[in-house]
Amino acid sequence: VQLQASGGGLVQAGGSLRLSCAASGRYVMGWFRQAPGKEREFVATISRSGTTYHSDSVKGRFTISRDNAKNTMYLQMNSLKPEDTAVYYCAAKSTGSLIARVQHEYDYWGQGTQVTVSS
Repeated sequence: VQLQASGGGLVQAGGSLRLSCAASGRYVMGWFRQAPGKEREFVATISRSGTTYHSDSVKGRFTISRDNAKNTMYLQMNSLKPEDTAVYYCAAKSTGSLIARVQHEYDYWGQGTQVTVSS
């Protein structure tokens, strides 16, 4: 499974970014992030059929989605805050079809894309 994340960048607080993650197949997928000096944390997940779950810290601001025809997952990030600054990773789970919120459930990881939100 190959994952290619893109779309990160520098944005001012209150702005928006959309991350993309192209996969080589159709899997349960998720976004995680790691801020400097902190552990990697769960952001959002989407099942193969499109069921979604978002962490409380991003609920109402971020939206995970997927285009199965393109084998691509997205993370639309609105109302960005400086505390959203992190490297964002996409991940894929090779078995099952339900959402997954725990890192060790994922088998494959993308290379990460930097999101920086300035105040």
